[in-house]
Amino acid sequence: MEFLSKEEIIYSKKFSQNGYIISKIEQRRSLNYIKDLIIKYSNLILNKKNINLNKIHNYVSSKQLNEFRLDIINKINKDKKIRYHYFNTARNSLYTLAGNELMMQKNINLSIQFPNDDSSLLPIHSDVWSGDSPYEINLWIPLVDCYKTKSMYILENKYMNRFNYDIKNQQITNSKQIFNLVKKKIKWLKVNYGQCLIFNQALPHGNIVNKENETRWSMNCRFKSLFSPYGDKKIGEFFVPITTRPMTDIGLNFKYPFKK
Repeated sequence: MEFLSKEEIIYSKKFSQNGYIISKIEQRRSLNYIKDLIIKYSNLILNKKNINLNKIHNYVSSKQLNEFRLDIINKINKDKKIRYHYFNTARNSLYTLAGNELMMQKNINLSIQFPNDDSSLLPIHSDVWSGDSPYEINLWIPLVDCYKTKSMYILENKYMNRFNYDIKNQQITNSKQIFNLVKKKIKWLKVNYGQCLIFNQALPHGNIVNKENETRWSMNCRFKSLFSPYGDKKIGEFFVPITTRPMTDIGLNFKYPFKK
């Protein structure tokens, strides 16, 4: 007997087949809060008004980009509401895909990729290859429309058996060779502002030089089920609980009254 609802079954099946799902943001006010915060700090840092995120490359040089990005990351992660609003953009989707007792990454990441700039590249990789748990899921939110090379690519789940076979049986020594192995199969994801991408970070993914004439702004944050296995990133160091239930708290604090 199936215990999931019809909607949960359809949503979960689509995610499992592709390894990702693109959905409408569940709470637009939370998305607006996040974007307003980003624009506020961008204006503050640059001493401007009403910055157009798509055109930020007109105000910041490539050499200044990383310092500018880190400054914004530091500021937004000090905001007491940012993590709540980030989670709130896809609360029900995360519950369906990862469970309702969740851990959330302590700090939310921000990526800014200028047109024709190679300083912000993320070569093809799987987060699990570098120590992340395969039980983690990534919530990726664009702050502008992301398409073609202004977005990211992923190798869909249907290609993973062949990919794993090829990796084991070929002399692969660097990310360029991995990319060449799958470049005809990767899927470029079109994710508009007002949508979010939830993906299995164990699948190979990355980006290339942004050939569009606009800057890409995207945020990402990992979530996982509280009691699922951890990789190198542990509770308290990288993850913190956000939706523990009463009986979990009771069970974790239970003290057996009798001597053993």
